[in-house]
Amino acid sequence: MANILAKMNLYTPGEIQEVIARQAQKKRKRLKLSQQLLADKSGVSLGSVKRFERTGQVSLGSLLKIALVLDNLQDFESLFKDSGIPQSLDEILKGKK
Repeated sequence: MANILAKMNLYTPGEIQEVIARQAQKKRKRLKLSQQLLADKSGVSLGSVKRFERTGQVSLGSLLKIALVLDNLQDFESLFKDSGIPQSLDEILKGKK
């Protein structure tokens, strides 16, 4: 059972926010963009960019604008897409009828 949980990569929403913020900051630096330039190109305030990189806190709209500038907007397209995988035993049983 522990093996299954380890493979599921269970993170809290706060941990995911921090990971996303770190990855965005690394990509920004790799693209040689300052925080100010990212703010200018995305239309997101400099304060919001700084807060996002520091805490992971940012509005969804601002996150999408930042993702657009960092060329990662397409990563959001499948976020809530139905995987087709049954979510319960009931769904599996209904599918067999």
